[in-house]
Amino acid sequence: MKVIFLQDVKGSGKKGEIKNVSDGYARNFLIGKGLAAEATPKNMNLLEGHNASVQHKKDVEKQAAEETAKAIDGKTVKAAAKAGNGGRLFGSITAGNIAELIEKQYGKKIDKKKINLKTDIKNFGSYEAEIKLYQGVTAKVTVDVQEG
Repeated sequence: MKVIFLQDVKGSGKKGEIKNVSDGYARNFLIGKGLAAEATPKNMNLLEGHNASVQHKKDVEKQAAEETAKAIDGKTVKAAAKAGNGGRLFGSITAGNIAELIEKQYGKKIDKKKINLKTDIKNFGSYEAEIKLYQGVTAKVTVDVQEG
């Protein structure tokens, strides 16, 4: 019997996959526990529609990430901070601070978890930050820390 897996089943199939399994296993275990549905033409059409909507959502997200990358890639983000003797900052400039500065200066909202700093920013100067917006879409910004 052909079934469409609704959830991942270890050793049998992954969600969205269509496979042939034995009738008893399909009726008693997979369909009985709601792990799979019979591969009828109606269910096949529903699966195709669901897959198309998921793909469309991914395409829209990637397009938005590429637009954001074009807007901020290679730009300089200016940060003002207070420091003690020797130019050492009180605290540090974090990924959260950089996300707020990008939103203020360029109007693009970025999740702080997507910002990757090579080193901690604890002194004045210029630092490079890499932003991973989407799989395969990255942007690099320069963080310029000055006394403020």
